[in-house]
Amino acid sequence: MEPDTAGFFEEPADYYPPSPPPTSQVYTLQSGKTITLHLVGHSPLEAHHLWNGSRIISKYFENHVAEVHGRTVLELGAGAGLPSIVSAILGAEKVVVTDFPDPDLVANMRKNILGCELIPTTNGDAEDSPIVADGYVWGADPTHLLAHLEPIKKDRFDVLILADLLFRHSEHGNMISSIEKTMSRKKTSTAFVCFTSYRPWLQHKDLGFFDLARERGFLVEKILEEKMDKAMFENDPGDEEVRKTVTCFALRWPDEKCI
Repeated sequence: MEPDTAGFFEEPADYYPPSPPPTSQVYTLQSGKTITLHLVGHSPLEAHHLWNGSRIISKYFENHVAEVHGRTVLELGAGAGLPSIVSAILGAEKVVVTDFPDPDLVANMRKNILGCELIPTTNGDAEDSPIVADGYVWGADPTHLLAHLEPIKKDRFDVLILADLLFRHSEHGNMISSIEKTMSRKKTSTAFVCFTSYRPWLQHKDLGFFDLARERGFLVEKILEEKMDKAMFENDPGDEEVRKTVTCFALRWPDEKCI
């Protein structure tokens, strides 16, 4: 059964960040080279922002290249797709970058892929490209995503990326279902979940994701916490120190669930 997407585009109560027009932002790699990322105009899925979580997990991969080099990577709710593009640059074997199957969102991810000259080869949906963009609804059948791995004779992904998605509290179960359906059953497989509690008064609901993940049998480990120079939405209410803090957890399979 496909997940119910009714209300998916509705912004959570009390969550109204500013909505800039279509624009672009630049991410600077530690090498000094840059990636230009195009952002869609206002999106009810908040894809018009380059979120701090995507920046921090990208920097983490630059400092821990082995996490993605030579591995298969799937990003959920990617927006501009920065962590996926960085993974491809760092030598991931195959990267599938996804967001809700809205034509504009998927086209924008492809535009960012094709516009990045630092990726070894990029030709859209071609099987030999190290990175492809596709649409996906959390919790749905991922067969079309796994099909991208068939040319390299893999059946699931080694690495999953979820950057700044946890404010969608009603979708936590579907996010975890997607991890269960797509992450390879290896001890080394990891889902990186990076987030900020942009609404500090609801931080307990953000953290509820990890309680649910433990209930579903995952090992959960906090791997980093970093404080940004300023909050992403400076005029928002709530504790500014919480709104400046980016935290990343790793979800892994316990031994008894590995194959």
